[in-house]
Parts: sequence; structure tokens; C-alpha cells
Amino acid sequence: MSPLREPLDSQDGGLDGHDLGHLDDRPREECGVAAVYQMGRARSRNVYPTVVRALLDMQNRGQLSAGITSYNPNRNRLLQTHKGVGTVHQVFQLNNPEDSRRLMSEYSGIAAIGHNRYATSGDNDAANAQPFERVHGRRFKWFAIAFNGNLANYGDLKTELEASGYALTYHSDTEVMMHYINREMRGDEPPDFKTLFGALAPVFDGAYNIAFLNAEGEMAVVRDPLGIKPMCYAEQDGLVVAASESVVLTNLGMDGVKFLQPGEVLTANRDGYRVERYAPARTPKHCYFEWVYFANLATNLDGRSVYEVRSAVGRELAEMERLTTKDNTIVVPVPETANTVAHAFAHSLGLPVAEGLIRNRYVGRTFIDGVNRKDAIRMKFTPLREVLEGKKIFLVDDTLVRGTTLKMVAQSLRERGHPREIHIRIGSPAVMAPCFYGIDMPTVKELFAPPFLGGQATGEIPPAVLRRMAAELGADSLNYLPTHRLLRALGLPEQQLCTACISTQYPTAAGMQRYQEALAASGIVPDPVPHLAAGD
Repeated sequence: MSPLREPLDSQDGGLDGHDLGHLDDRPREECGVAAVYQMGRARSRNVYPTVVRALLDMQNRGQLSAGITSYNPNRNRLLQTHKGVGTVHQVFQLNNPEDSRRLMSEYSGIAAIGHNRYATSGDNDAANAQPFERVHGRRFKWFAIAFNGNLANYGDLKTELEASGYALTYHSDTEVMMHYINREMRGDEPPDFKTLFGALAPVFDGAYNIAFLNAEGEMAVVRDPLGIKPMCYAEQDGLVVAASESVVLTNLGMDGVKFLQPGEVLTANRDGYRVERYAPARTPKHCYFEWVYFANLATNLDGRSVYEVRSAVGRELAEMERLTTKDNTIVVPVPETANTVAHAFAHSLGLPVAEGLIRNRYVGRTFIDGVNRKDAIRMKFTPLREVLEGKKIFLVDDTLVRGTTLKMVAQSLRERGHPREIHIRIGSPAVMAPCFYGIDMPTVKELFAPPFLGGQATGEIPPAVLRRMAAELGADSLNYLPTHRLLRALGLPEQQLCTACISTQYPTAAGMQRYQEALAASGIVPDPVPHLAAGD
């Protein structure tokens, strides 16, 4: 068995670590993947620029590192990988024309896969960037993968491999996945991708979108059987492109965007491409957080516009509102993913939207590392006293996870903006549980809502509990969007969504098991009816 080309990330696929040192306590998407193939025997188009452009369009899905693996049959090294720490601009030297042209020539190819990543833990060095490449003397066994998601049963799979004699060095679900893929390709005959990933479907429990490229010049794009993570594709003029977000295809001017269905694999080579089912059809479990928070505003996910969903969320929040006075009242979004929700909320209530909180997007992570959280908030967000003073403000955000950042934002608004009142409105239900499918979220104990609710997910939070939550945040009031309104905004039935982080009901067995373990470790005892104060 061939060695891994280089050390793998300790948590590159997701796992459940989190970056406690980072300023923002919101959940993080781990990555975005892209795959491009120029089909046709006579064609020689270099797809490198197309992959780089795709990664630029998905920079929202990961800004720590980026990379590409290309296939070029006219190059001695058939597969070649370039990756590094930094944004897409930095890794691919887009601001340096000479270096950018050199990379485009050196890593040219008729097929390529790409990846951008947000770290959860581990060293921030190039070895932790993707794609990962496994070198082998046989071309079909020499491959690279870019991976988005997380295997919830990573621990069991690792134990099984070690019991079979495997030495796992880097302790990641990506390392485990590569071993299993490699094991399915044992022997002298290469399996077709439908067979290969069909054999792995019962083994992998969790979310996984995989872009795969081998030294035979064969590409595969896989969406897991539950379709937890998004994946779309299109073909135009012999070029097939697949990506985590449809905005990639739209910006390339491609028509006929399609969504890879759960349990489907797209395969491509010089002769063409096809889409096949590798796993039995099941009820999808799309991650609702993609629409609410993660995805690019211009993206369409499985037939639902992200912009339209966030606008609908704002309208649903407005329908719930009971504070009707409009005198000296403004709506202030927490920049920037809450902007659409806030505008729809304000429009429905006939209130003005004001940029009372300005985010300094040029203060980088490195600059604020080691700075205490309160000072970091001051560096990252600037309240405008001229806008806020004496006003009643609706502070609108899309999600509330730990609450530490929002609490300090509210404090900073009071100290520096001098508003009359602060009313926090959240465009999603209370987060009650970690994600084991590729979102970097805190442990149960670190989440804001569970201690107030006895660890029990609830449809609508009792008013007295909301008052205690608001007091903890330093706000005059707090309200969440309840689940039934979220579902109405999404336009999808609950059974087609993964809502584990708000419902504590996980769509896979390993996810449910890990939640029970996480809940036990938190020390919170689930109470079906949270203890309420008198008058609740």
C-alpha cells in the first residue's frame, strides 16, 4: 500500500473541534469543493483558471486555506497539487501577475478539483490544506480527493482500520476515508465509481461531498445518500463543472444548472460524463443552516434561492413582532449575513434600516489573535453613536450559538452608541446541540440556549425564559424564529431537512449516539418541561 503523500489535517473533514481563540463564535462551514473537466479527445482547454474562479465564488465557505489538483496527460507528473494557507487570492498569487501566470502554466490540466477550507483545530500550515493526494505506481490507484463534511462514525471506522493492521498517523476522518477508498481499489482491475462508492455507502455515516480525481484522468463527484451538503453541476460546450454552490455555475455563464441528488455520483472522462445512483434513494436531509447562514446569497440550493429564504425569514420574524411603536425605532443588522433578514424584517414593519454597527472586514484573524475578546470586538465592530443614540433598536442576527460575541456587541452598543433600548431578534430557532456532519459548533455545555431550556428542544420558548436569556445578553428583549416559521420560510417539509442542531434529532445512527455522549458529558439533564419561574 502506498504511503500518504504528506501529513493530513487533524480535523480537515469537520470532526467536532472548534477554534476557541477566534473572535467570532458563530458556526463555521468547513469547506467548499469544485470539480471541472474539459471533455473531448481533441480538446486541450486549461481548466485551472476555472477552478480558481470557482473557489473565489465560494470563499465564504473557507478562508484559511485553498488548493487544487490537476490532471494533465502531457505532463510527467500526471496529477499535481498546489495548496497553501490563506485566501484564494493569496494561495494562487492573484495579485502577482507573474507568479499567477507561472502557477497557471505549472498546474495546467484538462481536469482539476479544488477546495477551500475553514479550520476547526490543528496547525495552520499547508499540510492541512486540501486536496489530499495519494501517490501510487498504478494510475487508477493514484488519486486526490477534496472533501466537504464529516463522518460521524469516524471513531468506529478508525478502530476497525487499526484492528485490521492499519497505522493511522493523523487521526482525521479524511485519512480514514482515503484508506477505505484505497482498500476498495485493491486488486488489478479498477472498480467503476458506482460500485466503489456503493460499497462505501453503508460504511460512511455522516455528510460527505467528495471530488475525486485519479491519474487515469477519471473524475468523480459524490453526494452522500442523505444529501446533507449541497452539490450542483452543469455542462456547456464540453465543459462539465460541479461545485458546492450554484453561484459558481451562474458566474461562469452556464445554463441548465442541476442538483446532484442524494446518493448520486457524477463521473467524467475524456469521452463524456454521466450521473448514476450509487446508493438507494432515501428521504433527503438537507442542512437547513446552508440557507439561513452559510451559503452565498446568490446561490440556489436544491431549488430554493438563498436570498428568497432569508427574506422570508425576515418577514416571519416581523409577523411575530409585538413591539409596535415606531417612534425613534431603527433596525440594525449584525453584519453581514443578517443583512437580508434585517431588511425584510424592517420593510414588513415599516421601519428604517440603519448601519449602526460597522464591521471592519480588513482586521484579519492573525492581527486579533492573542487579543482579549472585548478588545477584539472593539476592533471588529464599530457602533455609530450618531445613528444609535436615543433610539430603540432591533438588533437582527441570523443565529445565536454561544452568545459570547453577541453579548459583547450589545455591551459595546450600550457603552459607545447609547441607544435607549436593544431588542435582539434571531432569524433561526435556538441552537440546542452540536453538529457532527461538518459544521464547527461548540459542545452542548458551551451553547447558549440549553441551560435555559433544560437541554430540551422546544417549539416556542416561554416568555419568562426569553426574558432571562435577554438579561444574560444585556438586551431589553430577545426572540427567536420558531421551527414552524423557519420551515415555512424554507418551503420544505421538516422530514427533508437535517435540523439536528435545533431539534436534537439526528438523521444517522452515529450522529444520534454522539449527541447522547455529548449531552452526558455536558452535565445537563434533559427536562421535558423546563422549570419556569412563577408567572411563566
